Amino acid sequence: MLKRFSSDQRIAALLFVLLSVAYAYVFPRWADPNQDSRLKMVVALVDDGTFQIDKYLGTTVDYARVGDHYYSDKAPGVAFLGVPVYWTLRQLPIFDALSERLASSSAFQGTLREGGGGVSADRVRFAVAQVAIALVVGALPTALLAALIFLWLSRVTPAVGPRLVVALAYALLTPAFAYANTMYGHQLAGLLLFGSFFWLSTSQRLSWPALAAIGGLLAYTVVTEYPMALVVGVLYVYAAWKLWRAGRLAGLIPLTAVAAVIALAWMSYNNAIFGGPLNLGYSYSEQWVKQHETGFMSLTLPRGEALWGITFGVFRGLFVLAPWLLLSLPGLGLWWASERRPGAGRVEWGVVVAAVVLIVLFNASSVMWWGGFAIGPRYVLPALPFLALSVGYVLAIWGRTLWLRIGLALLLAWSWVATWGLSLAEQAFPSDAIRNPLIEYAWPNWLAGNIARNAGTLLGLRGPLGLLPLILLLAIGIGLLVWLGRSTASATPASTTHSV
Repeated sequence: MLKRFSSDQRIAALLFVLLSVAYAYVFPRWADPNQDSRLKMVVALVDDGTFQIDKYLGTTVDYARVGDHYYSDKAPGVAFLGVPVYWTLRQLPIFDALSERLASSSAFQGTLREGGGGVSADRVRFAVAQVAIALVVGALPTALLAALIFLWLSRVTPAVGPRLVVALAYALLTPAFAYANTMYGHQLAGLLLFGSFFWLSTSQRLSWPALAAIGGLLAYTVVTEYPMALVVGVLYVYAAWKLWRAGRLAGLIPLTAVAAVIALAWMSYNNAIFGGPLNLGYSYSEQWVKQHETGFMSLTLPRGEALWGITFGVFRGLFVLAPWLLLSLPGLGLWWASERRPGAGRVEWGVVVAAVVLIVLFNASSVMWWGGFAIGPRYVLPALPFLALSVGYVLAIWGRTLWLRIGLALLLAWSWVATWGLSLAEQAFPSDAIRNPLIEYAWPNWLAGNIARNAGTLLGLRGPLGLLPLILLLAIGIGLLVWLGRSTASATPASTTHSV
């Protein structure tokens, strides 16, 4: 059956499976207010048939108060997808029995932040539900993003090596790694945006059902992360341009119609809970009121301090944690000057640049640009798949040079130390009171053996030893990917192969 798929598709499938398992290995952070807000909405809907989270308020500070009741103040996209996951779990007879058993398991108790309240079956039930939902809305989308990056870069070079480097570096050596197995909305929104771009840029002729699906992806992006409406607008214009060039502008009808249906459903949700179709939960939040009342929903104008902090600041700087992404800057120049290829021309270049710039400027306009307790600039996570594409041009064009290979190796090594050092330290994300998280947070926690709880904990492995199975899994999986890549290259005529 595998012979029906191309070698690229087989490699992408293996990459997806490997990363999905790797992400699932590290448990979501327990007692994280951002994730709890969404989780409690899911539990309330399934168990109580209501959006009200009054019964579960003590576990989160991210809530909106309307009248005498409390609701999640988050964009509802993640929670909506979590409902069928949790509902399915609740139908399994083993679910409650498993919760009871884990509640008495010393190994599992060691993964929970008890906060002095002890470990009950209900709390374990919520924890298991969070693991399952985070897998669906975080781990699988992030793994799929890496696979799509690998496939899209075939437009840049047929060589498997450089494409694998970019895809794996995105997946494991950026802050995306920290948020892959969580109930935050950033990675899901990133997949919806990049998936739409991938579909539009790689398809020669999109059918009406495909265009309808793209409309659904774009609309649900906004339901998942409101700020991404800016990039959705760019992709809508790109879709219109593609259809206009093909003489099929009528294709906007299904795309727009499906998007409108989802938008109406989302506005109905807002109207039912917050009293207006465009009223958002943040307007009713009882926390961070001063920030929300500054400018428009905490938005002012981009500030230099924030731009520096997002990029090079030791507090939340992207290029401090993942300096290999600096190669995207010369990569954009190489892309612009390169041969125009189907799906990777200057229009696509413009879409990528617009997506990255809009996301960064939006983040820099927020009075809370650092994102509270966080690893890196989490609000820019949906931009990273777009940013990574241009690195492929650097590896494809300059990849044979010794200076680039040495430099890339050093950048990747530091990205591994910084990204894993922060992502796997402790059970919570670093406080925004810590100004140098690598030195003040990651270093002391690793020295103390206090790392994020993971599957190794259930095997009885404590501290950093719990990561050994994960490292072994990745080593074997990456080795297999490299072997498949070399097998593909050896089977390809030399005249059409460009290795890096």
